[in-house]
Amino acid sequence: MTAEQALRPPPSDSGDTLPGIFSRPYAAATLTFATVMFLTGFAALAVVPTLPTAAEDLDGVSLFPLVAGSFVAASLLGGVLGGHWADRSGARRPLALGMILSVVTLLMSASSGSIWQLVIGRFVDGLAAGMVAVSVTTAIGQSYPEYLRPRMLAMMSASWIIPSLVGPPVAGVVAEVWSWRTVFYGLAVLTALPAIALVAVLRKAPEGDGSQAPPVEERASRPPLVVAGMLSLGAALGQYGVSGWDARHLLFVVAGVVLLVVFAPRLLPQGTWRSARGLPTAVLLRGLTSGTYFTVEALVPLMLITERRVAAVTVGVAFTASAVLWAVASWAQGKLLQDVARHRLVTVGALIMAASVVFAVVGSFSGVSPLFAMAAMPLAAVGMGMLDPCVTVLSLSHSAPDRLGHTTSAMQTNMNLGQVVVLAFATAVLNAGLAAGTSRLGGYAITFSLLLVPTLLVAVLAVRARKEVLGPHSATD
Repeated sequence: MTAEQALRPPPSDSGDTLPGIFSRPYAAATLTFATVMFLTGFAALAVVPTLPTAAEDLDGVSLFPLVAGSFVAASLLGGVLGGHWADRSGARRPLALGMILSVVTLLMSASSGSIWQLVIGRFVDGLAAGMVAVSVTTAIGQSYPEYLRPRMLAMMSASWIIPSLVGPPVAGVVAEVWSWRTVFYGLAVLTALPAIALVAVLRKAPEGDGSQAPPVEERASRPPLVVAGMLSLGAALGQYGVSGWDARHLLFVVAGVVLLVVFAPRLLPQGTWRSARGLPTAVLLRGLTSGTYFTVEALVPLMLITERRVAAVTVGVAFTASAVLWAVASWAQGKLLQDVARHRLVTVGALIMAASVVFAVVGSFSGVSPLFAMAAMPLAAVGMGMLDPCVTVLSLSHSAPDRLGHTTSAMQTNMNLGQVVVLAFATAVLNAGLAAGTSRLGGYAITFSLLLVPTLLVAVLAVRARKEVLGPHSATD
């Protein structure tokens, strides 16, 4: 018997139907977590399109890479803090603090008088987002039986559908009619009351809901905050460094790489970078897939708008389609494909992402319709929607109950690392090609083709993430 088989609902001796995520024992938790992800998604998707306008208004266009990168960098620290805190005290407190910080950072960003205040606001927002993401995943692991976790993770993805449909266009209209500051202030108001309600609901959570603190003797050690802080600094330096192609920026890149190489292994399971079987491989897969998807989502729209002259509204449709298809694929893996081994779905998802990379490469040629490149975004989202919940389930299956926060923290850390490293590498390759005289579209084609490496690695290594449950009738999948 394999761990993937253990994810299937166990037979009921009485013949009664097993409870689902909306059954009485889990309905309150399901609705609470869905609300959190809905608000997080709405804020994230509505804010990001307004950031370039905000940077221009604050005379800080040259520092825009730092505005964007500070969010990812802070997510590293927030994920570590939230995960370890969840192991020590339960997931409720870091989740509540993360929601409160989300309101604070929206107000901070809305009142920005300089580009540096906006950078700080985005950093605090990343800190909050990291805490919320890890806390929600940890709480799911603590609150739901194993067979319900894929469905609940699919619900988390589905909670982004409406924000993806209405967030960016509404934010665009508000920014056009009033200002970008109104977007931030409005989101703060929308988030404040539900955040207060969330804190109240979590304070009244029933005993035994799984989000309570583990026994003192089983609690994890205090988080290595200095290590996490240095890792966040390294990520920020790297993001800023790749925004230019001169000696000064190169120094920032070198400093960032040194900090990442020195401190990253201390926050990841031993053997992650050599794909040791079990949890290390699952964590590695999260970094490779997230990094590839984040890079496709960043560079394909940039190429379409600046080089292929595709209208921004048209590219926005691809963003919306991506979010919807991610949710649909996530639902399919949790409902329609629940009997398929998780690691096999990871392989299928990785191959779909590889196909999306091929579309991006083909769409980089001037004689080919840019629709090929645009199709890369929703196709990559299908692959991610299928494999991302499976990677999470595999990771949780390798973790002891009192270490779920540590595990989700490691996943969040490597997800952010993957985004930083893959995008930075792709940007460096693109800039190097341009410096060597390669055409801009040719540089994009070369850059996109290199993304085949991480996707194919995931397809090959997925089998190393499964967990065998040995017994008298054990068998391999």
